[in-house]
Amino acid sequence: MSGKNIWTTTNKNGGWDVRVEGSSRVSRHFETKVEAMEYGRGRAIKNSSEHFIQNKNGRIGSRNSYGNDPHPPRG
Repeated sequence: MSGKNIWTTTNKNGGWDVRVEGSSRVSRHFETKVEAMEYGRGRAIKNSSEHFIQNKNGRIGSRNSYGNDPHPPRG
């Protein structure tokens, strides 16, 4: 069973946050987007879930599936 999705988002006070979907608390705060993305990716892999990465404007820039992908590529 897959875990809850992981989000990498901007923080209104600067920097980047990683949070678990549905949680009101931030899992961890980072000064750079790269650091936040690496941490978020690790959490998503560990949880077998999706990792959503937002741009500075709040839109989803990319997303990666590390679990039960509903649309796997055809081999």
